[in-house]
Amino acid sequence: MADRPVRPKDRFLVFGSPMIEEAEINEVTDSLRKGWLGTGPKVAQFEDAFRAYKGAPHAVALSSCTAALHLSMLAADLKPGDEVITTAMTFCSSVNAIIHAGATPVLVDVDSRTMNVDPARIEMKITPKTRALLPVHFAGRPCDMDAICDIAARHNLLLIEDCAHAIEAEYKGQKTGLFGDFGCFSFYVTKNIITGEGGMVLTRREEDASNIKVLALHGMSKDAWKRFKDEGFVHYYVVSAGYKYNMMDLQAAIGIHQLKRIDQYWKKRKAIWRRYDEAFADLPVDRPAEPEPDTRHAYHLYTILVDEKKTGMERDAFLDALHGHNIGAGVHYMSIPEHPFYRDTFGWKLDDYPNAVSIGRRTVSLPLSAKLSNDDVEDVIEAVRLILQR
Repeated sequence: MADRPVRPKDRFLVFGSPMIEEAEINEVTDSLRKGWLGTGPKVAQFEDAFRAYKGAPHAVALSSCTAALHLSMLAADLKPGDEVITTAMTFCSSVNAIIHAGATPVLVDVDSRTMNVDPARIEMKITPKTRALLPVHFAGRPCDMDAICDIAARHNLLLIEDCAHAIEAEYKGQKTGLFGDFGCFSFYVTKNIITGEGGMVLTRREEDASNIKVLALHGMSKDAWKRFKDEGFVHYYVVSAGYKYNMMDLQAAIGIHQLKRIDQYWKKRKAIWRRYDEAFADLPVDRPAEPEPDTRHAYHLYTILVDEKKTGMERDAFLDALHGHNIGAGVHYMSIPEHPFYRDTFGWKLDDYPNAVSIGRRTVSLPLSAKLSNDDVEDVIEAVRLILQR
């Protein structure tokens, strides 16, 4: 069959395009009309709603998940020379945050089936310098938290969860982000719920949350809302050399309403995931593993592995062909050791991370968002089948 665009040329399907509804638009407009755009009452409302959703003691809204990871490590008082163990299959921000905190990242290979960090390999990388573990719940699949929490407890290690993909995920009845000392979340534009840019950190201890709030706004003792609200002017004092990591009310205005529909959107993505699974069952690609028993998968990414030996096509050629059918896709991710900066800086060798490297060279993330119509989903399916069966 000759190649042909599945979708009309004027209807390119953008990967990860978010679902934005009238409530968000009206809330943003309300902020614009009131003139309060920066950190203010809507950020506080979003923090409270997210804390309640997760059942967490404390929540602080920030400018990104990267900021949440960075400030968690600073609040944990990591020092230069301290080692933080994380996965070789993740976005660069997981590793960059460790570097920005002055600590040393240590990579561990992943399980080839789950694509999550392999707990058995974590044990092999622990040294007297190890201070923290940074598991990443990849694609929305919760990590093996029994094993990881056991390792952290036995070695007296901090546990910082990267939950950028896993807002809705649960492990044996417990929500992600609540297992460790800190849980970090992303509301980037392609995530399950969005604020455009934005993040959140959950903490067990009130003092950690208070410290992160100060660090997030230049190290000032009072934020802008408290300084300028109608109760009267309050002087601030700089108590540390902080950062500019605060969330704005304009962002929280979106998140407030996105969070109200989080389960609705989760169910939609789950249905699309299942439809893909059915449609691709007879194709020569590796589909995502089924969720583990007694867990809740967040269904953030639907990743297939395109192996040239099975398909006669390299992964990048598949991506180009999909683009030719007006379907956007993603790569999540090239393994961390593939990137020149990390390889040159830390001397990481590809052979030490065979599973992550293999996955990173074959993986393709197909569109999976609540915004997809039934026609969009069928277009993706038709395009994938046409490309692989031609």
